[in-house]
Amino acid sequence: METAQDMQAQIVGKATEDADFRARLLSDPKGAINQELGVAIPASMAIEVHEDSDTTVHLILPPGSRLSQSDLQTVAGGGMGRDTRNNDLPWYDIRNW
Repeated sequence: METAQDMQAQIVGKATEDADFRARLLSDPKGAINQELGVAIPASMAIEVHEDSDTTVHLILPPGSRLSQSDLQTVAGGGMGRDTRNNDLPWYDIRNW
């Protein structure tokens, strides 16, 4: 089973060598990938292909956190040891440090 990184490398390699595939990939990424790799991309997944130039560079960032600030605080230990007299606040409040 290929990883997503392996598939991306294969797609970029093919687009570098084959101008027709590159053009199809830019205009219809899902169709070009399906035709080249035989991989059906679900309708719920969007694929955007960008082409770097001499004046434009694209950076790919990993997905942002899907946790709320409250969830992050709990995961980081901020929700531990709640004061039983006031359940709305943790036993300490780092904003007062």
